[in-house]
Amino acid sequence: MRTKSLKKNKINVVTLGCSKNVYDSEVLMGQLRASNKEVVHEEEGNIVVINTCGFINNAKEESINTILEYVQKKEEGIVEKVFVTGCLSERYKPDLQKEIPNVDEYFGTTELPGLLKALGADYKHELIGERITTTPKNYAYFKIAEGCDRPCSFCAIPIMRGKHRSTPMEELVVEAEKLAAKGVKELILIAQDLTYYGLDLYKKRNLAELLQKLAKVEGIEWIRLHYAFPTGFPMDVLEVMRNEPKICNYIDIPLQHISDSILKSMRRGTTKAKTTKLLEDFRAAVPEMAIRTTLIVGYPGETEEDFQTLKEWVKEMRFERLGCFTYSHEENTHAYNLEDDVPEDVKMDRANQIMEIQSQISWELNQQKIGKEFRVVIDRKEGGYFVGRTEFDSPDVDNEVLINAEDDYLRTGEFFNVKITAAEDFDLYAEVVK
Repeated sequence: MRTKSLKKNKINVVTLGCSKNVYDSEVLMGQLRASNKEVVHEEEGNIVVINTCGFINNAKEESINTILEYVQKKEEGIVEKVFVTGCLSERYKPDLQKEIPNVDEYFGTTELPGLLKALGADYKHELIGERITTTPKNYAYFKIAEGCDRPCSFCAIPIMRGKHRSTPMEELVVEAEKLAAKGVKELILIAQDLTYYGLDLYKKRNLAELLQKLAKVEGIEWIRLHYAFPTGFPMDVLEVMRNEPKICNYIDIPLQHISDSILKSMRRGTTKAKTTKLLEDFRAAVPEMAIRTTLIVGYPGETEEDFQTLKEWVKEMRFERLGCFTYSHEENTHAYNLEDDVPEDVKMDRANQIMEIQSQISWELNQQKIGKEFRVVIDRKEGGYFVGRTEFDSPDVDNEVLINAEDDYLRTGEFFNVKITAAEDFDLYAEVVK
């Protein structure tokens, strides 16, 4: 008779979805380690915690497939326990419990203490900023708020994440200091909505003051802004960006669409004229700024005319960085009451057209960089190249700078001055300035 050998429990945390989930997984892992648990990220472990995404259809599908994969492993005796947390679990817990009952337990986005208890660990309130980072050592995602108060018609995030809650500044400074002590040099600020930061705690938009405090943290060299909402943008942030060298001349501001009728239906609280003026103000205040945006095509009622308006505007604005998604019809959102009337193939075609335009713009902007010098940070070595980024590029989504590893030996996590020698639509080639 085979007896199962006693294994020490090793907890494998699997992360799906956005950078906010990466952050949450890192906090979970920090808590587990503080309770002396052996924890790994996406490696082998006999206990599995899946941190799911429930934002749009593709993400939900990936989350469900991952849960099914680990439940199968549990049935085969490869893993012993499977726990599920995160946005999908928050949004669909009763359905998941019914459809996939072989998961040991499901937890929502605010149930970290309960999840830790199920894993035999205690939740420690005093662990401000103590997390196990899973990104390359030189950068870390830095969540400054949770939840969202915006009423956007297409978005399920408030259902999954609740109302906006800012993290107090003093806690964020402590966390930044701890990250810097571990060798982190770049903070990538994330939240559902950065521009709302401080309204709940300080009764005013306080992102600019937070940036000034974070810039004083020794060892932090770059601070990057992600997910700023256009309506009510605190313009004093631009002044800090212009005057404080540590704040990257970069902003990620998801605009979603530009046709006035679609913006109104999306409940974005803005218009084409206001959005265009905001971007002009950005470029006037910080001429060097790289603006990243994301757009949605195929929203209910989007006509060919609406789409042409969007296309022409993308050509006119010449965004440095741009991503495009097809609309996903999400239950319990305001837009779910509308008819999802743009066929899937039309949605895909429209997204491809936008990305083709952007690819050409990116190529043209990159050609202008040839012969110029930039400061880059090296994230990794891949094949025969060291792969780096300028301050105008965020990891995983933007341009990369490739430096021939035969010509120069570079240390990852270090900054170097390079000269651009060639450029494609999303890659730059460079040599180190000696």
